[in-house]
Amino acid sequence: MNIKKLNDPILIAAWPGMGHVALTACYYLMSKLKMEVLAEYAASELFDVDHVSVESGLVQPFRYPRSQFFAWRNPAGERDLLLFVGESQPQVGRYDFCRKLIDYAQREGVTRVFTFAAMATPMGLEDESRAVGAATDNDTLQEMVEQKVALLSGGSISGLNGILLGVASERNIPGGCLLGEMPMNLINVPFPRASLAVLEAFGRMTGTPIDVGELKVEVERMDQFLADALNQLRLVEQQNGEHEADEPDPTFVPDPAENGKLTAEQKEYLESLFSGARSDRSKAYELKRELDRLNVFREYEDRFLDLFKSDNDG
Repeated sequence: MNIKKLNDPILIAAWPGMGHVALTACYYLMSKLKMEVLAEYAASELFDVDHVSVESGLVQPFRYPRSQFFAWRNPAGERDLLLFVGESQPQVGRYDFCRKLIDYAQREGVTRVFTFAAMATPMGLEDESRAVGAATDNDTLQEMVEQKVALLSGGSISGLNGILLGVASERNIPGGCLLGEMPMNLINVPFPRASLAVLEAFGRMTGTPIDVGELKVEVERMDQFLADALNQLRLVEQQNGEHEADEPDPTFVPDPAENGKLTAEQKEYLESLFSGARSDRSKAYELKRELDRLNVFREYEDRFLDLFKSDNDG
């Protein structure tokens, strides 16, 4: 791993949440900027276990959620990025968890902190997603206004997305939370349009070069899928003599593997995508999209994250 010190890095942090908004944005950044794993944050004592996995009749070892830092070194010599992705939020000790996370970030030279999240609103399916923001300091607040980020007028930011910013504020570290707007009755469905709004706002605010072309294609694909699902649902309800629905069923998930199992052809297809992503890390988002489409990302998550290890990590 290249141990060269990061140049005035900006920290981004995200955890799983509604519509996969935050993690989709982060995994897209990891892929397109060809990030590398910098460190793993071991905090297994903060996570409880409520089940074990069974494969072919055998109970599998416990697998604690991973929390990892990824780095991008700006080839233009400007500010680098330090990206933190947590697979799950700890059940206890969240404030202490965030303090230690910020401790590490400050040792790496971080002087600005952002968290990514989702915000569910009554927006219509055809409405544009807004990026909504809340800042830890007046300069960032003004920057959000200048960059056309809607401001969160009140309420709260739950979980570590908010607590981490609270710790940053205690230490006078500027930054904020960027929330992607999504329909409130689609929170269980991936909604990349909100992720796109977050990344575009982040790019404008920080000057980070982000090619969002592939994400825009994914937005179009998901928009078409949701429109088709809505039309099918309306047709069924019309045939049943019921009122038309306003939105598709939020429990509907696109193209899952049959009975939770992949066919031999699907497995071969995924292996080809893994091979391509190992050769060219920018192709990792295509792999992530297909793992999500087949509803098997959790099964392949460790392998996916290992794609971002440096060649020197072994």
